[in-house]
Amino acid sequence: MGFIKEFKEFAIKGNAFDLAVGVIVGAAFGKIVTSIIDDLIMPIVAAIVSKPDFSSVYFAIGKGSELIPKGSSLAKAKVIAPDAAIFAYGNFITIAINFLLLAFIVFLMVKSINKLKNKQAEDPKIVASSTDTLLSEIRDELRKKTKQTH
Repeated sequence: MGFIKEFKEFAIKGNAFDLAVGVIVGAAFGKIVTSIIDDLIMPIVAAIVSKPDFSSVYFAIGKGSELIPKGSSLAKAKVIAPDAAIFAYGNFITIAINFLLLAFIVFLMVKSINKLKNKQAEDPKIVASSTDTLLSEIRDELRKKTKQTH
């Protein structure tokens, strides 16, 4: 019976519940950030660069690469020359750009949240409770006594 009670405490009151909430909120947050990148930022990149999706950019070398017509899609190139060494570096570029944009957006969000937290911490309207004030005074007195004896 103790095992079941212990598991119940772990699952409901412990870190597992906090973790589950974090995963759910994180998944929702991930969708928001993905939407910001895909729906707001990538169209701007597309307007500047003219092609934000580099996943079809490649070059081929080796046997059969000469059979691939210029301007062929990656999928078509793989069909035309299955023995050619096709370096599809464009997908890496797309993923790297998406990662950098994602990291930058998360950085800006965390920075703004920290700024709000710091502003709240410095708010003069927040007054320490009488218990906090009393404990601070006791701590200060104990420090004075410790310094006097040494």
